Amino acid sequence: MKATKEKKEMKGGIRLMLIDTNGKNYESLRSMQQNLTFNTLEKHFSQHGLPLNRAQMQTLKLIGDDGLYTNLALLLSEQCEHSLKVAVFQGSDKAVFRDRREFTGSLLQQLYEVYTFIEQYNKTKATFSGLERHDVKDYPAEAVREVLLNCLVHRDYSFSGSTLINIYDDRIEFISLGGLVNGLKMETIFIGVSQSRNPALAAVFYCLHLIESFGTGIEKIQRSYAIYARKPEFIAVYSGFKVVLPNVNEEGKACFMVSERQAAGFSVLDEKEQVLKLLDKQGYITRKQVEAALGVKTTKAFNVLQELCDTEKIIPIGEGRSRKYILRSSVNH
Repeated sequence: MKATKEKKEMKGGIRLMLIDTNGKNYESLRSMQQNLTFNTLEKHFSQHGLPLNRAQMQTLKLIGDDGLYTNLALLLSEQCEHSLKVAVFQGSDKAVFRDRREFTGSLLQQLYEVYTFIEQYNKTKATFSGLERHDVKDYPAEAVREVLLNCLVHRDYSFSGSTLINIYDDRIEFISLGGLVNGLKMETIFIGVSQSRNPALAAVFYCLHLIESFGTGIEKIQRSYAIYARKPEFIAVYSGFKVVLPNVNEEGKACFMVSERQAAGFSVLDEKEQVLKLLDKQGYITRKQVEAALGVKTTKAFNVLQELCDTEKIIPIGEGRSRKYILRSSVNH
C-alpha cells in the first residue's frame, strides 16, 4: 500500500513538473495508461444522440495530436485513477461515523452515483401554512448539483488525493484539491468570472447538458439559498477549495422567509400587521410563533412584539418561555 501511494505521488510530481516546463495543463498531457475503456462515456453520449468515434474523441481532446489518449480520456474512462470519498457523521463533528463510501470509475459514473448517495441523506421536512403543506429539502437540489459539478470539473487532477464530501446533521462540506486557478481571487468568481482549470473536461460536460453555461455555478448556489437565513460558505486556500452548504431545516430554520411568502402569493403586510392578523385568528401568540410566521430570528421577533406592546395593541401574559401575547381589545371585551 505504501509503495503504491509513493508511486502515485511520484507520478503527480512528474506531471506537475511537465506542466511547469511546457505550459500544458494536466488534462491535455498524454495519459500514462493507454489501455482504456469508455463504456460509461459511450452510454451518456448515446443517450444524447452524440457519436463517440475516433474523430469525435480527437475533437473533444480525448486523443492528442500524437494519436494517443490524453489524461482527459483517462478521467472519463473506467480506469480513472481518482476517486471521490463521502463520509456521513452523526451530529456536527467527526466523533461518530454513520456511513462512508468511496466512488471510483469514470468521473461521469462518480458524478451520478455520488449525487444519488447524497440524496439518500437529503431529507424532506414538511411545514404548514394554514391548510397548505410545503415540503423543504435539507439542501436545495440545485446547490448540491452545482457544487458537485464544480468539485469534478474544476479540481486539480495532478494531485492524487480524493475529492472529499463530509455530511453532518447541520451541513455538507465539499473539499476539492487545487484551490483557485492562478490569477483569480474570490472576489472575481463572485461577479461571474470563470476560468476553468480543465476546459476540455468542462466542454464534455457541456455537451452532455450537465453544464448549462460557464461561470454561473456560484450564482446558482447562492440563488438557491436566497430565501434562507443561513448561507453557503466558499473557502479558498492554497491548493484547496471548500464549499459548505448549510442544512436549511436545521433548528426549524426552514420556515418561510417574508420573500418566500410573497413568492408563494401571500399578501404583503407590514410585520406588525402580520402578527396582529395572526393574533386575531388564533387568540394568542408566542415569540417562537412570530419567528416562524415572519421568518426572522429571536431578537427581531422580540422587537416586533415589544413595539406592539409599546403602542398598547397587545399585552404580555406570563413570564419567560411560557409568555404569550394577546390583543388588548380582547381583554376589554
